[in-house]
Amino acid sequence: MFKVLKYLGKSKAAVAAIIALLILQAYCDLELPQYTADIVDVGIGQGGIEYGVPERMRAETFDNVRIFMTAEEEEDMQASYAMDENGNYVLAEGADREALETEMALPMALLTLLSASEEISPKILRDMMESGAVSKEEILQYREMAAGEETKGTAEPDSGVEGLSDSMIAQMAVNSVKAEYEALGMDIESVQTRYLLDKGGRMLGLSVLMMAVSILAGLLSARISAKIGSDLRSSLFRQVVSFSDAEMDRFSTASLITRSTNDIQQIQMVSVMLLRMVLYAPIVGVGGVLKVIRTRTGMGWIILVAVAAIMLLVGILMLVAMPKFKKMQTLVDRMNLVSREILTGIMVIRAFSREKFEEKRFDRANKDLMGTQLFTNRVMTIMMPMMMLIMNGITVMIVWFGAKGVDLGNLQVGDMLAFITYTMQIVMAFLMITMISVMLPRAGVAAERIEEVLATRATIQDKEITRDGELKEAKGVLKFENVGFRYPGADEDALQGISFTANPGETTAVIGSTGCGKSTLIRLIPRYYDVTEGSITIDGIDIRDLSQHRLHELMGYVPQKGVLFSGDIESNLKFGGDFITDKDMEEAAAIAQAMEFIDSKPKRFQSEIAQGGTNVSGGQKQRLSIARAIAKHPKICLFDDSFSALDYKTDAVLRKALHEKLSDATVVIVAQRISTILHADRIIVLDDGKIAGMGTHKELLENCEAYREIAHSQLSEAELGSR
Repeated sequence: MFKVLKYLGKSKAAVAAIIALLILQAYCDLELPQYTADIVDVGIGQGGIEYGVPERMRAETFDNVRIFMTAEEEEDMQASYAMDENGNYVLAEGADREALETEMALPMALLTLLSASEEISPKILRDMMESGAVSKEEILQYREMAAGEETKGTAEPDSGVEGLSDSMIAQMAVNSVKAEYEALGMDIESVQTRYLLDKGGRMLGLSVLMMAVSILAGLLSARISAKIGSDLRSSLFRQVVSFSDAEMDRFSTASLITRSTNDIQQIQMVSVMLLRMVLYAPIVGVGGVLKVIRTRTGMGWIILVAVAAIMLLVGILMLVAMPKFKKMQTLVDRMNLVSREILTGIMVIRAFSREKFEEKRFDRANKDLMGTQLFTNRVMTIMMPMMMLIMNGITVMIVWFGAKGVDLGNLQVGDMLAFITYTMQIVMAFLMITMISVMLPRAGVAAERIEEVLATRATIQDKEITRDGELKEAKGVLKFENVGFRYPGADEDALQGISFTANPGETTAVIGSTGCGKSTLIRLIPRYYDVTEGSITIDGIDIRDLSQHRLHELMGYVPQKGVLFSGDIESNLKFGGDFITDKDMEEAAAIAQAMEFIDSKPKRFQSEIAQGGTNVSGGQKQRLSIARAIAKHPKICLFDDSFSALDYKTDAVLRKALHEKLSDATVVIVAQRISTILHADRIIVLDDGKIAGMGTHKELLENCEAYREIAHSQLSEAELGSR
């Protein structure tokens, strides 16, 4: 997870903006249940009268309320009301109704009780106070008893008003206000309608705002995750392109493809969820807890039970599923490897009738992956019903205990509905975190695999200070000085004591039995591997002192297996750079004997080349590869057994054209056929990684046994005699 967060850290401003948007979204989300509760409790239950503080009341009512108030409270009420021309008291604009309600609610509730009493009315009580029959202190003691407070005096409370709950006091105060409005002739229905429209409009506004914020946060999250994916793919590509053959041998092609696609996809998906769900969940969860505390329902313990049940369930599921999630990426790698091998070698598989065997091999890899995915999916399938069971059980508990509170007058229906909503929001927050926690292990494995590639330092590195400037006018003198090479992890050297010089205008050929190190030797020149002993120089400068870019600029390389890229013939022949002109391209194609089949195509150089060059023959592919190498006018031309797919006639004509047109270049040819290197200026015979002989064809026939054996195996006595 921390690796994924590191990727998000590169977009701090956007992430901060998303957090701000999520806070705003959570605010809207958490406010809506309270509005619902207000509509149920106030809008419907209380007729739209929100406070136990009347906006307007008669002078008589004003005096009656004062009976149950302290001197300080009377002073506050008088400061908040002003008498109008009709002799009624009107609440002043800007008055703090919530603060005023704490002082007026109980007196208004007691006024309701007193008005309903058959024995005493507010007027009688006021007369009794004026006559001294009842003191102010006794009435305040009565008020304290009604509120369930301990009294300082000894007056006996009326059992009918002892210990009124806050909810009952608020409801009775509202009823008193409603009765006062009716007495004043106010339209109660219009008050209710106005309240409902006000709250409903606010709910609609919050909903629209929440939707807009959610869309914007989703858009930013998608852009950030897409940028993370793009940056990772670019970094991974740049890193892989810089790898030498040693690193490519360490990471299989199938694994690198998986890391570049599936692994990065996992990180992208988790990045979106982190931004949209993991960040949002704690904001809603904490906000929901604060809202629940404010509801004062006394049912907070239910949330603790719910969270404990969810954590227990998640812990068990993670314990069971986590190992499988970690294994899944390895199985995806294996699946890609098998698929790539089968698709690449489909012709060989058919030729040897191995379809059934490969089907079984693919089926085994496929079933291993399927079995793991099925197991994890089944575990997660179990989780959802269990979560729903917990959530429904919580709802039942809230309704059960909430109904008791409503029955006792300690809780209103709207508050209970709000509590249910807040509890579900808290539970859903944990559920969202749980869902993302299922994906995090797999994303963590994917991030580790990507970091493994990015952290791998290429063994072939440019020096901080290079000698490129000394080769501005390179001649192309290639020299091996006691070169030795051993593959990483190998027990023996692949090459030992190799020393020779290849000069411009000359053709140096390398021949030997299979596995003697011919291709290894030629791959050392462009630094696909670095020598382990000795040195290779160009014009006296060690190639390790040159930048790889400058080194490769000097060379034209034709690999053993011709590689073409999707596009057309022109794009492939001009692959060496934009400096290659049409004339260079056509000349190179003519030298490589490729014009014959190019001219036969309707679009000539604009003819399409399929991926991998599958729509041209092996010989055509080799000729195009040769043309591509020489089109850039290299100083050194390297041909790694690049004439094997050519017929003898084309081979001879091509070599003659190369000798004539590349008279100023150093040519190094690795070949299996003696006919290809027969007229080379220098032939190097390799045997078991060592030079067994060096010279011209005629000289080697006379003094190199290894060369004679190769020659006798390929040429007849008559041919040997004539050459």
